[in-house]
Amino acid sequence: MTLVNDLVKEGWLKTPRTIEAFSKIKRVDFLPEDIKDLAEEDTALSIGFGQTISQPQVVAFMLELLESKPGEKILDIGSGSGWTTALLAEIVGKKGKVFALETIPELKEFGERNVSKYGFIDRGTVEFLCTDGSRGLENKAPFDRILVSATAVKFYQAWRDQLKLGGKIVLPLGSSIWEFTKIGDDNFEEKEYPGFVFVPLVEK
Repeated sequence: MTLVNDLVKEGWLKTPRTIEAFSKIKRVDFLPEDIKDLAEEDTALSIGFGQTISQPQVVAFMLELLESKPGEKILDIGSGSGWTTALLAEIVGKKGKVFALETIPELKEFGERNVSKYGFIDRGTVEFLCTDGSRGLENKAPFDRILVSATAVKFYQAWRDQLKLGGKIVLPLGSSIWEFTKIGDDNFEEKEYPGFVFVPLVEK
């Protein structure tokens, strides 16, 4: 059984577009050379600088919550190895756009190299920026979806402001994953899913 098949069988991957993205975007392409043999392991792996590539079942869970659609504009905060960025790019398709924010310069370059293997950067679907993700990306807002892949201290005001009405953000706070849907000016529906572990979001 492959990792993707396992994630489908266990109920982490559910929707056809997300399953297709996981099948096309190979995790092995986003790992450092010395741990590529661990690509099919359902566990978080170190990518250096105190950061990890998240556990596949957690990534699957968060992307299913996010419910991204073709043509959407997405902000990917804490892009790390670029795996979630590439998955999102596959989901939003040629008419969509993903902005990947990474604070650590070496990881921004690593992620960018990895994502470029799939042609998303040449095509203009993905743009990488080395910047503090807690501030969002005001000059490209508003966003249909925001994904945060590291534990944040709080649900930052910048993220609240930069999300479209009806848009959704999925982010780790403490040991829970939270899903916030914007239903009015600074008014959100929220759902909590406890029992997860992430590295902290790096801020500058």
